[in-house]
Amino acid sequence: MQFLKSFGLSFFILAVAAAWLATGTLVQGGQGPGNGEHSIIGLIEGDDHGPISKTLSDAGLLVEHDEDVVEQARMTVAQRVAQANGGADAPAISVRTQTFEQEPMPLLVSLRGRTVAHANVEAVAETAGVVQTVHVEKGQRVEEGELLCTLDQGTRQAAVAQAEAGLAQARAGLEQAQLDFETNESLRERGLAAANTANAAQVALSSAEAQVLTAQAALDNAVAELERTEITAEVAGLVQAPVVTRGAMLAQGGVCATIVQLDPIVFSGSIAEANIGLARTGLEATLRTVTNQEATGEVTYVAASADEATRSFPIEIEFDNPEFDIREGVTATATVDMGTMPGHLLPQSALTLNDEGVLGVRAVEDGVVAFHEVTIVSDTRDGVWVSGLPETIEIITIGQEFVVDGQAVATGQGTGTEPATEASEEGAAA
Repeated sequence: MQFLKSFGLSFFILAVAAAWLATGTLVQGGQGPGNGEHSIIGLIEGDDHGPISKTLSDAGLLVEHDEDVVEQARMTVAQRVAQANGGADAPAISVRTQTFEQEPMPLLVSLRGRTVAHANVEAVAETAGVVQTVHVEKGQRVEEGELLCTLDQGTRQAAVAQAEAGLAQARAGLEQAQLDFETNESLRERGLAAANTANAAQVALSSAEAQVLTAQAALDNAVAELERTEITAEVAGLVQAPVVTRGAMLAQGGVCATIVQLDPIVFSGSIAEANIGLARTGLEATLRTVTNQEATGEVTYVAASADEATRSFPIEIEFDNPEFDIREGVTATATVDMGTMPGHLLPQSALTLNDEGVLGVRAVEDGVVAFHEVTIVSDTRDGVWVSGLPETIEIITIGQEFVVDGQAVATGQGTGTEPATEASEEGAAA
């Protein structure tokens, strides 16, 4: 008996709770103010004003929202202000406007990347030999043509001397052959030598000339081989590892030292595909490193194909670096001047959003408010550069948040940076 009593009491409490919840409202979020609200009784009956709803409403047990209150919740601030001021027939709200003219807008594209050396050049031996002297150290600055390493000359100097002697002998032979040829020619003219001796004299002269050329070539080779024992810098830059040590044996092609060419320094980065149509070689650019070093240069390379992973295009910019102040591998930002395009420079405060969340400005056209969508191109200290506006436009700079499209307004010219006017005061009060 006690069990049945407890069970009945629980059932009664559940029934009362269910009846109480049924008189409430189900709210579905994410649908905006005043939307998504339905009475639970209406959902059960399939009609917001069914017989059960009417009975409970007459008994004062079902709460119904005032349609005017719901409609008020759905309105924007500007619409509420317009309604408070009497709608379209009310006196025009005063707003502050400023006329903006279209002007050339600089297209400055900022790129992030790093600095790289113009080249890393290895100074290699053109002949084999033992390193006799190393003239540089790591980190030392060298100029083009400066001596880096000297190899043991060995017998190369003797070879030069031998070649010089051979050349002197060949020249003496050429002089004798030339004299013999001229003597033979004189004798033939006087009839003291046979005519067939001319060929022999000519052959002897030609052979002597060939011997001189051969001896000269041998001397040139010997001198070049001797000069190869001195390894010089092909470019100006800084010496870095590896640097050979004294006494090491260098084969032909062995590295004496590596030179990092830092003038010019190269900025390596990527440009987005949205801006690739404006990129080209020869554009001016400025560089700023994380170490606050600055330089000016120009674009020297724009890739023809995009990177598959980032869909951006590799770009290189060269900057003068005569003092080698900017090192390789430093993170930097390059700003490329890509010319100009028509645009408007507006104060940031002039920008607003419409009811759909679109960024733009509110302007006054023939005394009526009109919304214009804009695209921000760049943000500067002087204001925001935007595109998408007419050549000349009268933009609301104060009070744009308290008016709606198509509303008549009274305008006053200003700079857009003055204290709030009566329009903003009226809106705040509303």
